[in-house]
Amino acid sequence: MMTMGRENPALWVSVPRTMRWAMKCAKPTVCGVPLNATRTKIGALVMGLSLAGDGLAQGPVLITQTPSVPVVVGAERTAVYLPLLHGQRVAVVTNQTGMIGSTHLVDSLVALKVKVTKVFAPEHGFRGDADAGAHVKDQRDLRTGLPIISLYGKNKKPTTAQLADVDVLLFDIQDVGVRFYTYISTLHYVMEAAQEGGKKVIVLDRPNPNGFYVDGPVLDKAYASFVGMHPVPLVHGMTIGEYARMINGEGWLKSARKCDLTVIECTNYDHRHFYQLPVKPSPNLPNTSSVYLYPSLGLFEGTVVSVGRGTDRPFQCIGYPGNSVGQYHFTPESSPGATNPPYKGKECVGIDLQAYGGFQSRMEKRIRLHWLIGFYREAADKPSFFNSFFDKLVGGSDLRERIVRGEDEDTIRASWQPGLQAFMKVRQKYLLYDDFVP
Repeated sequence: MMTMGRENPALWVSVPRTMRWAMKCAKPTVCGVPLNATRTKIGALVMGLSLAGDGLAQGPVLITQTPSVPVVVGAERTAVYLPLLHGQRVAVVTNQTGMIGSTHLVDSLVALKVKVTKVFAPEHGFRGDADAGAHVKDQRDLRTGLPIISLYGKNKKPTTAQLADVDVLLFDIQDVGVRFYTYISTLHYVMEAAQEGGKKVIVLDRPNPNGFYVDGPVLDKAYASFVGMHPVPLVHGMTIGEYARMINGEGWLKSARKCDLTVIECTNYDHRHFYQLPVKPSPNLPNTSSVYLYPSLGLFEGTVVSVGRGTDRPFQCIGYPGNSVGQYHFTPESSPGATNPPYKGKECVGIDLQAYGGFQSRMEKRIRLHWLIGFYREAADKPSFFNSFFDKLVGGSDLRERIVRGEDEDTIRASWQPGLQAFMKVRQKYLLYDDFVP
């Protein structure tokens, strides 16, 4: 097996410095920092230790050097939205992230005598334990007896019949701010169905853990799909409430019509700080490190490379059998949310990025292309490296074509700038919170 480093120093020099730093996480470290790191580096790392671990915060919290400021999410502001639900028949669009403290939103509404008629659930289901892309069947909630209707698979949009006993659609799902994360596509179809049926939509807003930057290519409308419906960058830097306002305002619903939309804002939140989430947003994003790495590593799902589904580091490691890049070994196995992962039962070789994602990702504030470019350049079978899903994930063929031509990351990133600059102007119109400083 060919490796980088002492066995092949020439190859090691050719790898971008940031990729080499990430690969060093597999060597003796303290949460990814070499044991011989300076005291300054170790001190800086302490601020991010909790981000690289296996758990999430007890609530959405501000991560700064000053005492934490509690974020009040939209769902917690019951005094604001309960009057809007009085006397209304309510359908709740939610999953396991729809929490008010330690109680689920649906349970809270039922206890408060709100007339909830049904629950609509997105990809991964109401309890958030289904595989990515798996068909989730309609069912009943054992606790409340409410019917749960899946909005994934063939039924992505609520039907007229399903909305016959509904006046208000209450949307509360934690997003992670990445275009190919399908919850914003579910939001689109919920808004469209509501507009067509004369129903109201109330979005209970939540912080965007990747809301501190905007990056990536803007989607080419010719490549629109459920993993990318709108002409936005891969990382859009908006909360789901802000995004709903943009869907409405930019005329992206059918026939450019607008739905009756209300957004219940968070308090003590802005785009200039970092937040940990209280609940994992989906089975394969178990911690903050995976959430931060998701925009970069999600692209590998359109390649031969595993992103660690079926391991204890999903979206925190990359590799595949016979790979020559890196020294980290992992073997995907069947697990909740990944019953049949790529390379199930086969040893993969690659890079462990868990510590890198939990700390360094916050410093860079951008999609990291060097891993994708590096893995492609070292692939033995380049024609088979990308699959047909890659262009759909990216929202166009340009990135793949540029990598194949041998362009470097700086050249590729420069090609994104006109689209990003135009998007930032559009985005500004719909922001509800103070923005980050580019």
